[in-house]
Amino acid sequence: MTVQYGQGYGEWGDPGPQGAGVRRHRLPAALRAPVERRSWGELCYLLLNLPIGIMTFTYSVTMLSVGAGLLVTFLGIPVLAAALAGCRGFGVLERARARGLLGLEVAGPEPLRMKRPGPLAWIGAVLKSGTSWRHMLYAVVHFPWAVFSFSVGISFWVSGWTLFTYPLWFWVFPMYAGQDGLQLYGGQGHQIYLDNPFEITVTALVGLLITLATPWIVRGLTTVDRLLVHGLLGPSRLATRVVELESDRGTVVDTAAADLRRIERDLHDTAQARLVNLAMDLGLAKEKLAEDPEVAARMVNEAHGEVKTALKELRDLARGIHPAVLTDRGLDAALSAVASRCTVPVQVEVDLPARPAPAIEGIAYFTVSELLQNISKHARASRATVDVWRVEDRLLLQVADDGAGGADASAGSGLAGLAERLDAVDGVLAVDSPIGGPTRITAELPWRPA
Repeated sequence: MTVQYGQGYGEWGDPGPQGAGVRRHRLPAALRAPVERRSWGELCYLLLNLPIGIMTFTYSVTMLSVGAGLLVTFLGIPVLAAALAGCRGFGVLERARARGLLGLEVAGPEPLRMKRPGPLAWIGAVLKSGTSWRHMLYAVVHFPWAVFSFSVGISFWVSGWTLFTYPLWFWVFPMYAGQDGLQLYGGQGHQIYLDNPFEITVTALVGLLITLATPWIVRGLTTVDRLLVHGLLGPSRLATRVVELESDRGTVVDTAAADLRRIERDLHDTAQARLVNLAMDLGLAKEKLAEDPEVAARMVNEAHGEVKTALKELRDLARGIHPAVLTDRGLDAALSAVASRCTVPVQVEVDLPARPAPAIEGIAYFTVSELLQNISKHARASRATVDVWRVEDRLLLQVADDGAGGADASAGSGLAGLAERLDAVDGVLAVDSPIGGPTRITAELPWRPA
């Protein structure tokens, strides 16, 4: 998961489009709410709650009763299956309604799992599906809430706008005893006429207060609807977690394959090519040994230098995979070694009560190493800091610099790949990099003790 703050485009230092910004409203939210599209959409959702709730409740209870009553015969089983299938169809309607009016995105439930095609297999799959029964439960539970939310929402909305606009239409009342205005009945049958300017103004102000409060009341009512739709009409937590794990597994496999290709390419382009040349040079030196010992000695000396270079390249390659200092001495020493190779001065602060699990430690090392490489290549910074600490069951890493900013993880850069690596272990990458800097990137990993 990647969280993007600020305004960033491309790699560090890339300028963004001019004039981009967040639309600002001059009126406060409390005054805008009665006329906002969101408020009217939520009101329409509550208005549709009652007819849809009556329809789904009637269908589900009727079909469930008929099916249960016919269970003494074989006909009850297909009737129950049809009832559950109909509730799943109503679930499609409810998710679409929530998406269109509430802006709530709820994924559809997992499909039915049938071992073989055929009507009997379909009936068995529907009856054994927990998702189908959750849809049935939604149809039953949602009806009383639909009645309550419809009544409360429409009452507040109509009362608020009626009283607020009272000065515009109070004259429509007929005259009683020389007075015209809204006729109310108080205690012991006393009649009250709201007809003078003071009473009309107070009525309008009360209506204004109710009108301003109604969108927030409606929003609170639709919050319950959101919970019902998300909890009963969406995929189960187990299915969602399985999908996440499958996605994470794919990411891990792709990352491992990319790492293997990188290691193979690095070996082929550096150490392997150098060792091939070294073997050829040693073969020539062996042939020259009898004819010209001085030339052979010089060639052996050059080969010795090639061996040192090849060993250095192999050490660098091994350090990029998993450095020995990380295994032996932990994150503090390993990150200090990475910081010493950065092109800008880096201050490293590691405050951990103990060492995390090797897998988490390796991902943390790789994350900081990649971020410091990005600083060296793109940031145009004069200094950087690396902070590592633990908060409860999370390991947090923060890499900051005073460079040009503009880092964006959504532009397909190296930050996107880094975010995928972290997401594979339930981690989060938060990027705060406005144009002009400074840049602050925070990585959060689960804490697993060694």
